[in-house]
Amino acid sequence: MVNIAPLDASPSPRPRTGGGIGSRPKLALVEALLAEEEARPCAVVALRWLVRHAGVERAVCAVADSESGRLLGLTGIGVSIASVDAFNLDLGDRTHPLVVALSGGEPVVFHDSSQPLLRAVETPLGNLSFHAVPLSGSKDGSKEEIGPGLLLLTGLEDGPVPDDILWAAELLGVRLASLWYRRAQAEERRHKRERSWLFSIINAVTDPILLTDADGRILVANAGAEMLLTAGEDKREGWRRAVALNNMLFSASLFTNAAESGPTRRELLLVDPSEGRDLLFEVLSTPVPIRLGETGVVSVLRNVTDLRRATEEIEENYRRLRVAEAATRAERDRLDLILNSVLDPILVTDAEGNIARMNPPAERMFTIPRGKRDSRNTEVERRVRTNDAVFTSFVSGLFVSSLHAGQEGHWRRTLSLIDPQTGKTVPVEAISGKVASKHGEEMVIVTILHDLTEAEEKARLYEQVTRHSEELRERVREATAELAEQNELLRRQAFQLEQASAAKSQFLANVSHELRTPLNAIMGYTHLMLEGVSGAMTPQQHDKLGRIDANARHLLAVINDLLDIARIESGKMPVQIECVRLPELIDEVMTEVEPVIAGTRLAVERALSPDLPEIETDRQKVKQIVLNLLSNALKFTPQGSVAIRLDHEKGADEISIAVTDTGIGIAEDNQKTIFEAFEQANSSYARRQGGTGLGLSICRRLAHILDGRITLVSQLGEGSTFTLYLPCKPRTA
Repeated sequence: MVNIAPLDASPSPRPRTGGGIGSRPKLALVEALLAEEEARPCAVVALRWLVRHAGVERAVCAVADSESGRLLGLTGIGVSIASVDAFNLDLGDRTHPLVVALSGGEPVVFHDSSQPLLRAVETPLGNLSFHAVPLSGSKDGSKEEIGPGLLLLTGLEDGPVPDDILWAAELLGVRLASLWYRRAQAEERRHKRERSWLFSIINAVTDPILLTDADGRILVANAGAEMLLTAGEDKREGWRRAVALNNMLFSASLFTNAAESGPTRRELLLVDPSEGRDLLFEVLSTPVPIRLGETGVVSVLRNVTDLRRATEEIEENYRRLRVAEAATRAERDRLDLILNSVLDPILVTDAEGNIARMNPPAERMFTIPRGKRDSRNTEVERRVRTNDAVFTSFVSGLFVSSLHAGQEGHWRRTLSLIDPQTGKTVPVEAISGKVASKHGEEMVIVTILHDLTEAEEKARLYEQVTRHSEELRERVREATAELAEQNELLRRQAFQLEQASAAKSQFLANVSHELRTPLNAIMGYTHLMLEGVSGAMTPQQHDKLGRIDANARHLLAVINDLLDIARIESGKMPVQIECVRLPELIDEVMTEVEPVIAGTRLAVERALSPDLPEIETDRQKVKQIVLNLLSNALKFTPQGSVAIRLDHEKGADEISIAVTDTGIGIAEDNQKTIFEAFEQANSSYARRQGGTGLGLSICRRLAHILDGRITLVSQLGEGSTFTLYLPCKPRTA
């Protein structure tokens, strides 16, 4: 960090002569500076002179670049070139100490100090003390706002800067300003010369060329562009209106394509101010930089009016040419279409009988294949020549017969040819006809050879098919008679089965009725004895009678199941539709199974949805289904819990009653047959529980009668869920 201390310098002009350095070294410096034509060598000469004659140890020359507005390092002595090239300072920062020194025009000394500065001064000289000496660019010594640059010098003593150094700085500044002024003049002359060349070039081009800025204002335009887009006061009103319209159309076209960053190509319709006719231009626009931070557009307008008209005429002529070529091609391809559109050989012969054209199938029969001559090719060639002789004889006969007999039209004849590849005889039907010119002159004869091999084979096959068809028809008649007999037999057997099924159902109903009468008597007397009506009994007698009562009730349940199955199968199961309140029905079911629940260690839960509606169904049958499902859940659940849940499925307008247990579950294979009659889960626990296997079958059939259904979700060892779905109202009458 350094401090800035201004030198004590009188504001009056300093004398430029002193006794420190003689006139000879100064004259040598002047001659050396005048000998150099570039800024950097001049600065190097001046810095070396200061090191040699003025006691300067290290020095840096920095110059003000007016184009970039920055103070840039030019050269140095005793410092690295990289640090000089990296030195870069914004001249717009008027608070920077070096900018202040450059603007003040007076030398400033920068001392080392431990005191902090308001602004750090970083230079290629590092932390050394140095003097900042402005370069003077005026020859008369007058002060400017900002001079050509600064000299940063080390090794000088405190106090005023020696006059010899100030003289050298002023001399270097004047020389640099002179070089820059000469360079600016040369650049200006070059720019004027190049501008003159540019206008000569663009004015020599007949196409309008113009340069516009970002706002669409014309900066440069050749004569063609000025004729379209500019109009003086001496022009007539129509000319000026046409020019105004052209400017509006051109500006709109420019702003339409302003979003595109690259060259664009578009068509633009303008008006000829001199004649008032429409002109079609192809506008080629390319963005170019014109000023610092500003982009313009160079537009070249190619007059394509005549080109478009010529293009349209060429396209019309080309269209007509294509139509003519298509017609010619159609005429030319007509014969090819005839030859190649069929699989039969087709040959075209001239008046002398020579083959002029043939299609690929004909080439196979009448052309010698190319290749190595061997025994096979020799045989093929012999067969081809034989075919050619047969066909030539046929065509010659046609000409002779037409000349003598005056026959016209078509000819048909059967020929015998040979397949060149297989050697088989090929019978063909030759159909020939003359093709005459527009003037009636005979030109060619077209012959189609229709292969009769397939026709003969088809005739033979048709005869075989006819014979087999007769045989098949006879077999069908026999099979039909046999099927009729079998159908009659099956109908009789079906009738007998229906009678047997009805008899079975009637038998089961009768047997169930006959069994229930004595069974009810047994149960009644047993109940009376258990109640002690006939006197006291020993505990052993009471136990035996209890078992008799339990088994009698089980037998009654089996009989009731058989009776229900018989009624359902015979279609005689009555249905009593009434309004049913499901919560009350569930209470009744839970009351009936309460003794069973008390004999287990199961937790029984029930969950009823609060929005359960009344349903119209058969109350007794719903109760029977739910009671059966709940009894099965209690029977096949050794431990855990049983839950019954009622929900209202509003979307389907139906009620679901789900009975879930954590019992033994049902295997996937058994789930397919569990609802069949007399079927039970295949497990030792299920077999120990007993049962007829009719409960679930009856439940499913009763649910079907009530327009409902029962679903099962179960996994072996984890429990089962049986869900009964019932409609809120019956769906069938």
